[in-house]
Amino acid sequence: MLKIYNALTKQKEEFKSIETGKIGMYVCGPTVYDHCHLGHGRGYVSMDVIRKYLEYTGYEVRYIMNYTDVGHLVNDAEVGEDKIQVKAKNEQVDPMEIVEKYITSSKEDFDALNIKPANFFPRPTQYVAQIIKFIEGLIEKGFAYEVNGSVYFSVEKFPEYGKLSGRKTEDLLSGARIEVNNEKKNPLDFALWINAPKEHLLKWKSPWGEEGYPGWHIECSVMSCDLLGQTTFDIHGGGNENIFPHNENEVAQSEAYLGEKMANYWVLWNMVNVEGVKMSKSLGNFTTIKDALAKYEPSVIRLWIISSHYRSVINYNPDSLEQAKINLQSISSWIGKLNSITLEEGVENIDISSFKKEFDEAMNDDFNTPVALSVIYKLITEANKKQLSKTDASSVLALWEKWNKVLGLRIETDSQNDIPENIQELLKERELARKEKDFAEADRIRDILTKKGFAIEDSGDGTKITIQNPNTKI
Repeated sequence: MLKIYNALTKQKEEFKSIETGKIGMYVCGPTVYDHCHLGHGRGYVSMDVIRKYLEYTGYEVRYIMNYTDVGHLVNDAEVGEDKIQVKAKNEQVDPMEIVEKYITSSKEDFDALNIKPANFFPRPTQYVAQIIKFIEGLIEKGFAYEVNGSVYFSVEKFPEYGKLSGRKTEDLLSGARIEVNNEKKNPLDFALWINAPKEHLLKWKSPWGEEGYPGWHIECSVMSCDLLGQTTFDIHGGGNENIFPHNENEVAQSEAYLGEKMANYWVLWNMVNVEGVKMSKSLGNFTTIKDALAKYEPSVIRLWIISSHYRSVINYNPDSLEQAKINLQSISSWIGKLNSITLEEGVENIDISSFKKEFDEAMNDDFNTPVALSVIYKLITEANKKQLSKTDASSVLALWEKWNKVLGLRIETDSQNDIPENIQELLKERELARKEKDFAEADRIRDILTKKGFAIEDSGDGTKITIQNPNTKI
């Protein structure tokens, strides 16, 4: 039985999909004004593992992740400059060039980290007409009002405001830093549509003023409604740093419009810290995914991420990445060893059913990847102690491959099973020559193998052959 921690109810709950066998899942995507950093990587790898585990258990997942390409202002404000527009001015290009550049960049990063593409990647600039219609609906229902070309959501008209973040409106009014805006009826009211100043580049004609642009929060509500239906959907994912005000405002405007719950389960990942401080672009302490990929293999980074639970803070430091590198090598060596087993009969069998049960139990407990990985490391230890038959090794490998559809690690191994039969025959001839101390013959065969694209490494444990150039004709 799968249990998920629901940020809406602040407890683990048994997961039940709205439609049998199918799941609608919406994840807040990045604002595309710069390269993604490891905080983004942590979040989207975590959501990818969750999606893949749901698919592993038999669900068909309709997965939506947006790219925010307008409306997200500097410092998450409601007045000021758009983050994309600022970048465009600095680089002296059109804002949409910035958007396309960094969407491409993020897709490169996600592909490197083996993140499965979403079914849809909506962008607010493609949804302006739908956003205007949605806002008109909120005005008609009495939840929003227009002032001087801008439209605001009236928080007091939605009594449940604060239920996701756990913040009470009276506490927010007395203790929160709220931008001064004399247009609002209530300081907590938030912008759905913003009247654009003349110098603003990203703007559209609207029913409420000459030109304007959507607020940051309304975009996700409209896009999720369009792609997951005008009703409640199963899972909303995102970063917990955006639970207020972004996600809270999503809940208010969506539920006011729909007249029902926005999403049944809110699944929010935690942040990446650097020396105890949140990694962020605003603080300048971030490492881009591309910079990390220049130092570490993509699967090292992915393994580092899933070695922590998605709801826990993860610390970025060289030691933790080096440990992930060692662990990945252990997995790789183990798989290579299993692939090289040729014995028809083994000395001992291995009970893989118990390991599968433990893995599933860990993942069913709110996608607990650290415990799931510990099950794998335990299996590696046990398998390495036993002399398995080829049949048993194949069973273990089949289980690993099923698990890895969830974990998403790209493992490079040097398996004897990947070596063509004629090359293996040459290798046997060389081993015989070495045993007979005919080193001239052994060297001759080594040269032949090298020309055919294989590297030979002799050690006390035997001879290791690896494919050095897979394009060489053999």
